[in-house]
Amino acid sequence: MAGGVNRKISAASARAHTRRAKQNNSLKLPPGIFSKILLLLLVGILAWAYQVIRPPPPKICGSPDGPPVTASRIKLRDGRHLAYKEHGVTRDLAKFKIIVVHGFRACRHNPSVANHLSPEIVKELGVYLVSFDRPGYGESDPHPKRTLKSLALDIEELADQLGLGSKFYVIGYSMGGELTWSCLKYIPHRLAGVTLLAPVINYWWPGFPANQSNEAYNQQFAPDQWALRVAHYTPWLTYWWNTQKWFSGSTVMASSPDLFSHQDKEVLAKLSMEKSYMEYMTQQGEYESLHRDMMIAFGSWEFDPMDLDNPFPNNEGSVHLWQGDEDRFVPVMLQRYIAQRLPWIHYHELPGSGHLFPFIDRIPDKIIKAMLTEE
Repeated sequence: MAGGVNRKISAASARAHTRRAKQNNSLKLPPGIFSKILLLLLVGILAWAYQVIRPPPPKICGSPDGPPVTASRIKLRDGRHLAYKEHGVTRDLAKFKIIVVHGFRACRHNPSVANHLSPEIVKELGVYLVSFDRPGYGESDPHPKRTLKSLALDIEELADQLGLGSKFYVIGYSMGGELTWSCLKYIPHRLAGVTLLAPVINYWWPGFPANQSNEAYNQQFAPDQWALRVAHYTPWLTYWWNTQKWFSGSTVMASSPDLFSHQDKEVLAKLSMEKSYMEYMTQQGEYESLHRDMMIAFGSWEFDPMDLDNPFPNNEGSVHLWQGDEDRFVPVMLQRYIAQRLPWIHYHELPGSGHLFPFIDRIPDKIIKAMLTEE
């Protein structure tokens, strides 16, 4: 009897063992399957990330899916087009010929100074001005490979194709300051005079004392500090950073009212014509205009402006830098330092003025007269 029980138990145990063996066999996965699954997940994540950070292609003016060409344009040596607009007296009557470089989120239609000079000054001095859409803005072709030097050479070629002579004047405002500094570096022999209006500051210029550049940088809003870091250290993330919704974006990109001084807000209320060009400025896409602007301005520069030599050692011309002391876009403390380091610059600081002082009545007249007549 006991033996029968043992046999039954042994049989039951055998069946249970068989069932467990079958279950184990059915759950057994092929070798290396987990690593393959992880690899597929990684590839999927990377593909998603690439699509997220990859900017859309620009809609180039004159292309089948791009905006129409309505501007006067020149064709540069590399095949790109540069759109321009002429102001003031005609070229053949001009005593002074000036190229005006627009700032951030702007275009040839609303440059500082050119649209706001008084007719009396234009006629009295015989001033001709030409503004142009910087690469990627308005109707100028994008230039993904542009550098500070290429921007200066664009200006030189514009002057040559328009027949402005062996020497000409340059005025650059805000982000247009990067081109103006570049002209002083790369084509000083072509310049008759230069004016920088609240020019962009790169906090990583090595000529700045670390304590001053850090102090000025920390005065910026936190979202702008992050936007600057991205543009400087990881420029390939600039498009994603300025289009993502997870973190607060740049207040400059958003034109936040908090950035404008009291005087700036008064000026803005009068600039209805400038506002009408908002969509036109970035019609080819924000990446090759606004985002590329930030990568150039706040990236690693090819030179330090504070190492520049006086382009007019014999006083045959002059360089002027104008700055409002209440500017919340560009720190006045660093402009003061530049003026100290480069004593050949004529520094003009405007008490109570913000970033938009070049659009105030009669200020453009003073800017032009200072550069052309030293008044």
